Amino acid sequence: MKSFTLFKEGLEEHQLLLNQVMSDATICQDWEIWVTRALEGYQTSDFKIYFCGNGGSAADAQHLAAELSGRFERNRPPLFAEALHVNSSYLTAVANDFGYDKIYERAVQAFMQKGDMLIAMSTSGQSPNIIQAAKAAKEQGVQVIGLTGASGGALKDLCDVCLRIPHERTARIQEMHMLLGHLFCQAVERELFPDA
Repeated sequence: MKSFTLFKEGLEEHQLLLNQVMSDATICQDWEIWVTRALEGYQTSDFKIYFCGNGGSAADAQHLAAELSGRFERNRPPLFAEALHVNSSYLTAVANDFGYDKIYERAVQAFMQKGDMLIAMSTSGQSPNIIQAAKAAKEQGVQVIGLTGASGGALKDLCDVCLRIPHERTARIQEMHMLLGHLFCQAVERELFPDA
């Protein structure tokens, strides 16, 4: 059956990429830096994490924000985390009045302060609205963590840390973004709330 062949090929491709990610010293080190900076930030009272992405990455951004602000695995106090696209009235107004490339830039300017963290998700690293958000974040002293594909695109040069998944296929890259994101949420939760 053709569909079962695709199923097996997809799993094998995912497994191969997972092995690559696990053995990539740079990705492992950058993931640890990401976690450490978030832990340091959450020790302060006004630290915020915002996520941004387009399409599937927007869904992933919202998912990961919910793991922090709601709960991941433990019943514990909520952590401030949000996806920048969740207000549809804001999003459509800015897209209409200023252009889609400005939607995240203006949100960063409105909501984020020095020391906060922007997690910018773009498989290509070339999404204009994500790049504009990262630029605005850097101007405001916001930490930028990038989750991208192999090249990192223009986004990588705007990031404090850029976790570049060594693949060109969007689906596989996004799968690794979610895995690294879930592990990030788990680590933050367990370190901050060891007794929960």
